[in-house]
Amino acid sequence: MKKYKSEIRVLFADTDGMGIVYHTNYIKWFEIGRNEYLRQIGFPYSVLEKDKFWLPVASVECTYKLPAYYDDVLEISAWISELKAATVVINYEIRRKSTGELLVTGSTKHAITDDKLKPARFKTYRPDLYDRILEDL
Repeated sequence: MKKYKSEIRVLFADTDGMGIVYHTNYIKWFEIGRNEYLRQIGFPYSVLEKDKFWLPVASVECTYKLPAYYDDVLEISAWISELKAATVVINYEIRRKSTGELLVTGSTKHAITDDKLKPARFKTYRPDLYDRILEDL
């Protein structure tokens, strides 16, 4: 499976009273990784939304290994680990770019729906995207 990478720099506002990144920011950065993944494979989320193809989050898992700090440059890796008829699982790793240290791992599971949140069969609704993802599995 192919991993797609993007980078962010930790802002001071991302840190807590202990000077480390506040834990919920990693979930936000998963979203950055997911959006950049889609953009890099040629399917920006904005285009999918216009086509009434939604990927609402059904569940999130996040494991914290080491803290990130203000001004760290972080590398977010995202990849599809599971593709089913009406769900997709995206995995993430967040590393400190300067050292390569693994800071966080996680995943998000998404339902495949139309704009009314009705389940849609991925292969039928967006066969072009479905086939593109299969290339990387």
